[in-house]
Amino acid sequence: MNRKATNKAFKRFTKKNICINLALVLAYLGWTKLMGPVRQDQFFLTGFYLMLFYANEKTRKLIIGFSIFIVYWIVYDSMRIIPNYEVSPVHIQEPYLLEKSLFGISWNGQMYTPNEYFAQAHNHFLDIVTGLFYLNWVPVPLAFGLFLYFTNKHLFTQFSLVFLFTNLLGFFIYYLYPAAPPWYVDLYGFDLHYGVQGNSAGLARFDAITGIPVFANLYNKNANVLAAIPSLHAAYPVIVLYYGIQSKLGRINALFVLFMLGIWFSAVYTGHHYVIDVLLGALVAIATILLFQLLLKKTWVRKNLNQFVAEI
Repeated sequence: MNRKATNKAFKRFTKKNICINLALVLAYLGWTKLMGPVRQDQFFLTGFYLMLFYANEKTRKLIIGFSIFIVYWIVYDSMRIIPNYEVSPVHIQEPYLLEKSLFGISWNGQMYTPNEYFAQAHNHFLDIVTGLFYLNWVPVPLAFGLFLYFTNKHLFTQFSLVFLFTNLLGFFIYYLYPAAPPWYVDLYGFDLHYGVQGNSAGLARFDAITGIPVFANLYNKNANVLAAIPSLHAAYPVIVLYYGIQSKLGRINALFVLFMLGIWFSAVYTGHHYVIDVLLGALVAIATILLFQLLLKKTWVRKNLNQFVAEI
């Protein structure tokens, strides 16, 4: 390595960024201790961030850009400290009855919620298809964000912030109105049981068909069991579609529409959400997009966005 390259490499390790990153890492690990022993995925996130920050200039800018998603993950993970059912009463029967009154399906002389109907009228094809859709509800938005990062950093920043704000609004509603998902009613009825673990529900059929406990492992780590309203599963595809349209992606947006409809159907088919959860999740995404567009009209918002874009 020549002197010029060596000097450039050492510039990555400045006193300022070392002190800032050390403070961030200690603060994060200290915060996670409130949730219990530091988990492997939390150590991984810390190491991954530091590796990309100090690898080279391109990876440093990349991880700074995706720091918005890291903030989302930390906030989501932190909800373990104070569960929403300790803040507000949990609603179990109310969403169920509302779902049945609005979207009930009459079958064999009885009225069922769509979830109850699909629990009896499912098939292997839909079990596989809905499982595949659910496997991609986070990877697709992240992959789309990565695409925007390399093609349009202004839209990437807007997309990332709307993603974050949509989640924050959803989390706020979780604490304001804790609600049990359909699978909870199927297992426990209308009785409240604290400390219930997540459940893969109808997605267990995908695990059984493939022989791989993908969803069983995922839902065992769920930090928000009694947080069905709104469905953020339903919100993410709306955000992706909106910024896909803004990016003028043409026919690719037809795939985003399919992705959105597939996630919405899968959420209901697998017993993870009611139709009302899905509709409210979509409305949360739309409301956040509209509010963010109003914010973009503010000079100070545009100025700060431009400064952030310059850093990434």
